[in-house]
Amino acid sequence: MNQDNQQQYIEPQEEESSIDFGAIFAALKKHKKLYKKVLPITFVLACIYMLSIPNYYQCEVKLAPELTTSRSSNSLSALAMQFGLKMGSGVMGNTEALYPTLYPELVSSTDFKVSLFNVPVHKKDSTRVMTYYDYLTNEQKSPWWSQAIGGTIKFLVSLFVDKEEKVEELDPFQLTKKQALVVKALDKKIVCDVDNKTLVITIDVTDQDPLIAATMADSVRSRLQDFITDYRTKKSRVDLEYNRKLYGEAKTRYEKARRLYADYADSNQDMILQTARIKLIDLENDMQLKYNAFNTVAQQLTAAEAKVQEETPSFTTLQSATVPVKKSGPGRAKAVLIFLFLAFLGTSVWILHKENQLKPLLGMS
Repeated sequence: MNQDNQQQYIEPQEEESSIDFGAIFAALKKHKKLYKKVLPITFVLACIYMLSIPNYYQCEVKLAPELTTSRSSNSLSALAMQFGLKMGSGVMGNTEALYPTLYPELVSSTDFKVSLFNVPVHKKDSTRVMTYYDYLTNEQKSPWWSQAIGGTIKFLVSLFVDKEEKVEELDPFQLTKKQALVVKALDKKIVCDVDNKTLVITIDVTDQDPLIAATMADSVRSRLQDFITDYRTKKSRVDLEYNRKLYGEAKTRYEKARRLYADYADSNQDMILQTARIKLIDLENDMQLKYNAFNTVAQQLTAAEAKVQEETPSFTTLQSATVPVKKSGPGRAKAVLIFLFLAFLGTSVWILHKENQLKPLLGMS
């Protein structure tokens, strides 16, 4: 009885899993003329579509920050905090506010992008220099359908709205619509990434011109380094300026005291009166005090200069910006093959549905 029951359960499974591939192939072969119509048309349309998309190039730059012992421990603490761990006491008070893992947020910020608008660039096949903002607004190629739609919209808008005056001033706090669109476009053109393990900074710039892609990759690297340097040395530079001010004041007081002592000593070389000698001693003591103060401030100034140098971060360029030789995309051949595959798949599904072979193939009753 047990064997009979097993056979009863097995036999229906074999019947359900059986698919008549011959009927499916015959149904597809029956409509082979449809394939001869659909696939060539798809090929032509896919070629037209892909050829309308402009080429683009990518340039990649890699940096490695050189960390001191204290800064390295701070960076390790920052990484540990990402996983909810704490290393030592007072982590928040000792670590820096701008961790390497926050560099991508810095590059994607509006202030940083706006700072790139005035970078001078020129195309590989031209010597005309323009700003990066002018290049993005006037020199970008787009598919023909985008140009047609955009031209139609501009024409319709011009019929009802007066022409807007050009805004020359650039205010990151209040961007114009045109400037905001450029800032949004930079989200895809400029990408920064930081490896959490090695802290290697990768800057990837995509553009339609290979020379401009390399130029902007190097500009982003330079501006990112300058921003990080200004941030980390800000307090030290403020202290340095304060010490320079104290140094100048102490030097002025010392030189004044030295002149007073020298003038009085020259005019009273043959001193007879005791009061004159006492005054000369007082002037000499005052000069010595001014000199000691000046010497102390000079040492503080030297220490402040050394502090700025110590806090200045150093970066090792692992991969510098180079003009790409080959385009990065679009992959036209691959895209056309994908379109042909989808057209073949869609046509086959439609044929099987029409010939009532789709439900048996999907195991549906």
